[in-house]
Amino acid sequence: MIYTAETRKRPGEAAEPIVYRDIPTPLGEMRLVASAKGLRGAWFTDQTLLPSAEGWTRSESDPFLEQARRELDEWFAGQRRDFEVALDPVGTPFQHEVWRALCKLDFGQLASYGELARTVGRPKGAQAIGGAVGRNPVIIIIPCHRVIGADTSLTGFGGGLPRKQALLKHEGSQYLSRNARARRVCDGQAQLPFEQPAFDWPAA
Repeated sequence: MIYTAETRKRPGEAAEPIVYRDIPTPLGEMRLVASAKGLRGAWFTDQTLLPSAEGWTRSESDPFLEQARRELDEWFAGQRRDFEVALDPVGTPFQHEVWRALCKLDFGQLASYGELARTVGRPKGAQAIGGAVGRNPVIIIIPCHRVIGADTSLTGFGGGLPRKQALLKHEGSQYLSRNARARRVCDGQAQLPFEQPAFDWPAA
């Protein structure tokens, strides 16, 4: 995966061309956004913080959008575990550091915010890590859904907790920590904040 660390634009700096397309998925419609360098964003279209498409151009032929669509189709179908599309998210240097760390979490592997903080060399920065995780602009492909609370709670997810539960079920999450409490999230013993997932996917 190619990851371009794009920083936020300075005032007065010319805006670059941005293209987007909406695609269907088993968990609802997603919006994919790309720059000339790679995939810039991926959101569910019903997310509260979905950016406005004003100034963007709709495209069904952009190569980054098409590659992301194809790889997501394969991922949802269980035919892919890793993504190869080039990424070009916009964020601060700290956010990029956290997002790169998220990309190193393997399919089915979970981590707590504290563990992620230690990974990036900020063992006391779990709260700041949580802020960066919550601002991940490329959900699923940058796998923020693989981060849970140390107490096994699902915590937050931009696409909603029912979707997060469905994504973890799809991956058959294996918690690789020595933290016995957190491992319970993948063996059915964790208490989830809702009784039934809202999405009948993947099929049992």
